[in-house]
Amino acid sequence: MSNQTTLYYVPAIDVKEPALSANGLGSGLRWLRERRDLSLREIGQLSGVDHAYIHRLEKGDKSNPTEDTMDKLIRVLRADPRQSSVMKWLVSHPDTDPDMVEYALENESISIELFTAAAGVAFRGAGRPDPETLFARVRQIFEEDAP
Repeated sequence: MSNQTTLYYVPAIDVKEPALSANGLGSGLRWLRERRDLSLREIGQLSGVDHAYIHRLEKGDKSNPTEDTMDKLIRVLRADPRQSSVMKWLVSHPDTDPDMVEYALENESISIELFTAAAGVAFRGAGRPDPETLFARVRQIFEEDAP
């Protein structure tokens, strides 16, 4: 018997890091940070906010940053005014569905009014529809109610 070990080459594959965010606030921060291709340390250095605190916000371990902290993060993350409004709203509503938050941040047609209305919709039964369907339903309700 031989005691030789056979080594195999396995090519690296590009795997997206699984979402760690437990809430919408963390998901939004992470989405904005990754869009800028910044590490936690980089955003911490640029904003003056401790990178470990930012990590806890992204994971959902912390969910109540001060207005000053959010302003610093939003500025460094270069969020546009609509995205800034969504992120500031999430400070008082951190448990908003993370998928809905990412969809809204990515989709410029989602206004802050549409976002907050959709985020406040309660569902019974099987659960919440996918964000695209939910926003379409709420948008339809807005259009029906328009004079």
